[in-house]
Amino acid sequence: MKMTEINDLTADQVSDELVKLKKEQLNLRFQQASGQLENSARIKQVRHTIARLRTAQRALAQTAGQTG
Repeated sequence: MKMTEINDLTADQVSDELVKLKKEQLNLRFQQASGQLENSARIKQVRHTIARLRTAQRALAQTAGQTG
């Protein structure tokens, strides 16, 4: 997910996507530990997307704090 797509999301959508990706990250770790992971690059992609979502979440929180 690119940052332009993330910026179009609401705060609730960002939170939901973050939860979904954290679950996927956990599953990928288990697959890697058991030797079943086929695409190891997916771990990095998920980690970077989580970082993007957290950045957007923080920006939304700061914006809400300034206006409210």
